[in-house]
Amino acid sequence: MSNIKTATKDKVPVGQKAAFGAGHLINNLIPGILGVFVVILKSADGFGMDTVLAGLIVGVPRLFDAITDPVMGYISDNTSSKYGRRRPYIFVGAILSGAIFMILWQVHDTNPEMYNFWYLLIFSIFLIFGNTIFSTPLIALGYEMTSDYNERTRLMSFANTIGQIAWMLVPFLYVLIPDGDLFASQPEGVRTVALIAGFVIIILGILPAIFCRGIDASKMEGREEISFKSVFKSTGKIFKGIKVVLKNKPFVKLCLATFLVFNGFQIVAEFGVFIINFYMFNGDWGASKWWVALFPAVTAAYTAFIAIPIINWMANKFGKRKAFIYATLISIIGYILKWWGFDPENYYMIFLPIPLMAFGMGCLFTLMMSMTADVCDLDELENGMPRKEGTFGAIYWWMIKVGQGIALVFSGIILKVLGYDPTASVQTAEALTGMRITDIVLPALTAALAIWVMWKYTLTEDRAREIKVELVKRRGEL
Repeated sequence: MSNIKTATKDKVPVGQKAAFGAGHLINNLIPGILGVFVVILKSADGFGMDTVLAGLIVGVPRLFDAITDPVMGYISDNTSSKYGRRRPYIFVGAILSGAIFMILWQVHDTNPEMYNFWYLLIFSIFLIFGNTIFSTPLIALGYEMTSDYNERTRLMSFANTIGQIAWMLVPFLYVLIPDGDLFASQPEGVRTVALIAGFVIIILGILPAIFCRGIDASKMEGREEISFKSVFKSTGKIFKGIKVVLKNKPFVKLCLATFLVFNGFQIVAEFGVFIINFYMFNGDWGASKWWVALFPAVTAAYTAFIAIPIINWMANKFGKRKAFIYATLISIIGYILKWWGFDPENYYMIFLPIPLMAFGMGCLFTLMMSMTADVCDLDELENGMPRKEGTFGAIYWWMIKVGQGIALVFSGIILKVLGYDPTASVQTAEALTGMRITDIVLPALTAALAIWVMWKYTLTEDRAREIKVELVKRRGEL
């Protein structure tokens, strides 16, 4: 365990942690609600859309992140303003994200399927642009809010805990939207919830822009002048910067491990909904809806209030790399326990895998984002100014978002291959068995691969502190 105390100047005030956490809540709320809405798109009681089309709606727009995220990272890194490099974009991006989200889901089940497909696809692309303006600078801001090795983990633990609130609340949409006393139909519920969610995205999303503070970049050297013309002309420099970042071996390991764990989980995320409803309750949505909501909600609560504090302790005790490996191993055991957890004879067995499974996603963003902040210091040491938190954050989250899009596309394809029928009130035994096996094997396999990737991760606490000392000397700081 590290015996080095965090200096007062390196501690992030609780208010700033809470505001940064509010931004993370929005980063979780948007994909969380989208996941529920996509299930309703595929369900017979919702829109009854083909599973492949529904997957393309959320998958294809993610490919645009390959362009928008790195460009936004470059713009954020090189911006000069009295409000800082990040906060103006966070403010504008939150407003755009909320407004576009409201417009996106104003669709009706009476429309032709292809009309809804193209409407949702086009506005999903617009949402990607708005969310990129918000999310990329937000992540970069978190990397620069403190330079202390352990305080970075505490900041990300705090933010990830608040972010889990989204996953505690979102699953109950499976209960509220089908409620005939609240909404005349599930599509009407989708439209109404989208309007409410849009306002929440705006209100909470602007908090980091108002309250959080990053490093003082007023004297930072090496930045480019930012304008539409200069950004267009600097395309080569942007991708040259990406090339430099991708030569950073510790960072590449973080990206690969995150891609594996997160997207192995995402591909089968909605499988649990169908397994609970069709396997445990024989297709009775009225009887299954509370269990469909409780499983992810309890998982999120356990992650936030038990798993993340334990992971934070493990990181201080054993180091971030070992904490990731231990937590991911624990999660694999949890995934395996799902075979016995989804029991049609005993519904309460559904909670069996949660205490172990929660460690997987709990450790991911808590540790990986903290470790990415350490990597930004390494890059400054090796490549000089300007610091590239925006570029690192853009590439890291691009891996996540594009991976998520690919995962959602493959999720729809796998469901179709397994024999899932979105228009049927019951599913075949073969389809359900295939879903149950895939729901366990796929995330367990990708988690194991992530452990292999991180096994020889070299940026230890001692090395990170050596880098910090060298940077302080180089900058002439006290």
